[in-house]
Amino acid sequence: MENIKRQLLSKDEIDQLAEIFKVLGDQTRIGIISTLSEGERCVQDISATLGMGISAVSHQLRILRGARLVKYRREGKHRYYSLDDEHVMTLFGMALEHIRHD
Repeated sequence: MENIKRQLLSKDEIDQLAEIFKVLGDQTRIGIISTLSEGERCVQDISATLGMGISAVSHQLRILRGARLVKYRREGKHRYYSLDDEHVMTLFGMALEHIRHD
């Protein structure tokens, strides 16, 4: 029993996982992650790809940044967004593989 207790998630880990899955539970944010899985994009390109307004996409990008799922770099007046690291792509890819599995 003691070995099982050591392997259980901490309250903090549970809270963080729940937050990540909550953030990923939105269709628009999944669309953004899917778009960024193809490479770095500016807000205008993401907006055009998803057929959404720039302000709506910017709002969702702020949420994704807050969850450390995306990051950006500045170039002049533009911000270019990308997935934060390979873990995000792995998580997205595994979930996609799961739903496509027969």
